Amino acid sequence: MRVGVYPGTFDPITLGHMDIIRRGAKLVDRLVIGVTTNITKSPMFDDDERIAMVKAEVASIEGDIRVVGFNSLLMDFAEREGASVIVRGLRAVADFEYEYQMAGMNQQLNDRIETIFLMADVGLQPIASRLVKEIAIFGGDIHKFVTPAVRDAVRARIAERGLRQGEG
Repeated sequence: MRVGVYPGTFDPITLGHMDIIRRGAKLVDRLVIGVTTNITKSPMFDDDERIAMVKAEVASIEGDIRVVGFNSLLMDFAEREGASVIVRGLRAVADFEYEYQMAGMNQQLNDRIETIFLMADVGLQPIASRLVKEIAIFGGDIHKFVTPAVRDAVRARIAERGLRQGEG
């Protein structure tokens, strides 16, 4: 069985992530979506919330898809999951530079696991979770970037934490 891991913080999960998940699931027998916390980012949603959000969003996608939280080196997690492939999405040249470096480091850690890159759909390339949160915090409309359920969750979190900016 060919197992792939698609790692990310998914804070929140975007239509760009969903595109990579749909396409990545067609390339492997099982796609494990690894939800992690990047210590360099300040998450809007905690680990359990992000895992639940991703599970809800991928429930209708065909294929063997698991959503798992992890807090370790990606290559250790991939090894535990029995993965032979890491799936990564690329939006722009800047992504490639970072991802190329990460793939090289990961290969040094475990050369039995390959990294494959999927280009984001042209219409979804500009979408980044960081920008979705920023737009929402400043009262902008994020419906073009996330599903209605995710949009509602982001709006609720902003209201709950009093994060709304740009008023007055």
